[in-house]
Amino acid sequence: MLLVGSLIPLCWLAMQAVHEFGHVLGAFLTGGEVERVVLHPLAISRTDLRLNPHPLTVIWAGPVIGILLPIAAYVIAFLLRWSGEFLLRFFAGFCLIANGAYLAGGSVGGIGDAGDLLREGAAIWQLWLFGLLAIPAGLAAWNGLGMHFGFGAEPRDVAPSLSYGCLVVLVSIVVIELIIS
Repeated sequence: MLLVGSLIPLCWLAMQAVHEFGHVLGAFLTGGEVERVVLHPLAISRTDLRLNPHPLTVIWAGPVIGILLPIAAYVIAFLLRWSGEFLLRFFAGFCLIANGAYLAGGSVGGIGDAGDLLREGAAIWQLWLFGLLAIPAGLAAWNGLGMHFGFGAEPRDVAPSLSYGCLVVLVSIVVIELIIS
């Protein structure tokens, strides 16, 4: 329970950080200037730009980098045969689902990045396609992970070090975000 209870909020906060990093990277690569990045445990994250010469690129960079980095981290952990690689697989699935649902669902009400993309000229079908590809990929990434969390027909023992490690990382992120906010 400790692993699941700490991993889910950890995934939420880390997903927001990776997503905003994508916007920052997109701005940096296109000559934009970041005014501020809002990361707070009790707020929805955002990146404010002072100058944004290529808004579509910067906006798309958030969800695209927000799924590619977690997938890359999982692949590296898998190739290195880290015993906790399933945690990064879960995180990659979480990021796929969250970013896919954010764009596809947000396109209906024109909110957040989805609304910004539509206002900047992206077609609604592009946002739906992103969601249509990302959400099932995230669910596929989660498929079969229950046993690693001690659930299912053949549950495995959960390593206490992974549970406590997730808790420590979660608390650390919360404290850092509170300090920098």
